[in-house]
Amino acid sequence: MQYHAPSKCPVCGQTMKVTRLHCEHCSTELTGSFTPCRFCLLEEKHMQFVEVFLRCRGSIKEVEKALGVSYPTVRNMMDSALTALGLNDKQQSGETEDERRESILTKLKNHEIDVDAAVEELRKLKGE
Repeated sequence: MQYHAPSKCPVCGQTMKVTRLHCEHCSTELTGSFTPCRFCLLEEKHMQFVEVFLRCRGSIKEVEKALGVSYPTVRNMMDSALTALGLNDKQQSGETEDERRESILTKLKNHEIDVDAAVEELRKLKGE
């Protein structure tokens, strides 16, 4: 069984760096400071959503059925995954700070993000 590498430090919550790579076939090892791809940094819940979304070929109705959730919940999950990937167009398209704050709190209320993620997003919103 393979496990998803943690992207956040379990102690302080900061982003972790990959510092060692190993080839199981020939035992070659590389050490250094490697930046993982943006998908590697996703939390498991976002990875699962992206996988379901792709399997459903982008059909929100199919995602609703597959996950047994409502359309607004799928949209919120999508927005959360896009934000985690740094691709949330709403932020770039003029969504006000109040609207963004409300969106974060709604995701928290709907258990789509945890308290730590909400605090992190609110801090980013304030520019901390």
